[in-house]
Amino acid sequence: MLTILGFAMIATFLVLIMTKKMSPIAALVLIPALFCVAVGQGAQLGDYVIEGVGNLAPTAAMLMFAIVYFGVMIDVGLFDPIVRGILKFCRADPMRIVVGTAVLAAIVSLDGDGSTTFMITVSAMYPLYKRLKMSLVVMTGVAATANGVMNTLPWGGPTARAATALKLDASEIFVPMIPALAMGLLAVFVLAYVLGLRERKRLGMLTLDEALAREPEQETVSTGAGSTRGGGTSGTGTGGEDRLRKDTPASGGGTGTGTDADPADEADDEFQGLDPNRPTLRPKLYWFNAGLTAALLTAMIMELMPIPVLFLLGAALALTVNFPHMPDQRARIAAHADNVLNVSGMVFAAAVFTGVLTGTGMVEHMADWVVGAVPDAMGPHMAIVTGLLSLPLTYFMSNDGFYFGVLPVLAEAGAAHGVSPLEIARASLAGQALHMSSPLVPAVYVLVGMAKVEFGDHTRFTVKWAILTSLVVLAAGVLFGIM
Repeated sequence: MLTILGFAMIATFLVLIMTKKMSPIAALVLIPALFCVAVGQGAQLGDYVIEGVGNLAPTAAMLMFAIVYFGVMIDVGLFDPIVRGILKFCRADPMRIVVGTAVLAAIVSLDGDGSTTFMITVSAMYPLYKRLKMSLVVMTGVAATANGVMNTLPWGGPTARAATALKLDASEIFVPMIPALAMGLLAVFVLAYVLGLRERKRLGMLTLDEALAREPEQETVSTGAGSTRGGGTSGTGTGGEDRLRKDTPASGGGTGTGTDADPADEADDEFQGLDPNRPTLRPKLYWFNAGLTAALLTAMIMELMPIPVLFLLGAALALTVNFPHMPDQRARIAAHADNVLNVSGMVFAAAVFTGVLTGTGMVEHMADWVVGAVPDAMGPHMAIVTGLLSLPLTYFMSNDGFYFGVLPVLAEAGAAHGVSPLEIARASLAGQALHMSSPLVPAVYVLVGMAKVEFGDHTRFTVKWAILTSLVVLAAGVLFGIM
């Protein structure tokens, strides 16, 4: 009976959030509460929830302060020179532009928020793609796949969910996965190089003067469209209706010849994507912020302190130094409060779901059923099975559904065959490159909307490359003995 009720609870949860009848937070709380009563253990619901909240508090703290920290870093302009450098590197070479798209998306993905990554990437690269008449689905596909690999960062969501669902430490899951994820990111860069060469062959190579002389596009891109961050576009500092700077040919033929301007600098100015005059910029503190971020990431990788403590200290220090006045600090916190509340609320709501699933014994009964269904020959390879299942399951269902509903069952089944929960958790991250193009991911609509690409076109182009990238991550994990 518990087996049936357990699967029924997961199925009910998935159906309700996939059909958008309930929000993930509401479904994570109400559905398990109802099923807890249905199995006759309603009196223990409070104990299950309190125990779950205690286990999940460090993960929630990490997510809260990581979002604030990287949001502030974007506000103060930490990534602006990177954007300008990538634009200068790209020049008018289609191959360089596609590779630059992958590099920019990967770097900006450090903030852990897909919407912010896509806003900055498209804002910076869209004018280049339009002016050179490059394929926009190449831009969206490369950006989404790069963000999917980087989305496995502990503060990005999937790793935190896996840690939450299996009651593990996020750093124990993520740090050993770094070599496999690096191979996945390398695969994205190789993919970008190949796609860029294909675009170069199709379009040929232009000089900067030829690119700037082309008839300018009249379209504009609003960097605030579709943002899921609190404060609209405050995460990028561009303002809700700020427009991208458009390319205008020089007078008298439009080639820009006869001037003393450096063509690379001219291209940099013409294709500027981020507002260089936003009031939150702190150029005098750039090296402080860069050093702080490098020190923070180094300390995380070396596990000098727990990740929640590192980001708590980092966010407090970043706010204090960059915005010493209290009204400015409150404004920055308020700008990112919506995203912080949604993420942390989801984690604490998950305490109800995982607490009921575990406390009532549903997980054990479902695991027994799964173990019986898995051939004995496959039992010792449950990590690989989990990695392969993560591709379709995280594409056709939300991360909430997979990590809170399915992963605990797979972990219990793996434990019965001697496979540790850590290996199962690491393998579950393999499908994230594909997940970021799922129709269930809100950020992907920000990407295709700003790039003016049909979602169906993006899907048809991206899915095959994202699957290949996910398989590279999984194969590297097996090869390196990580799972």
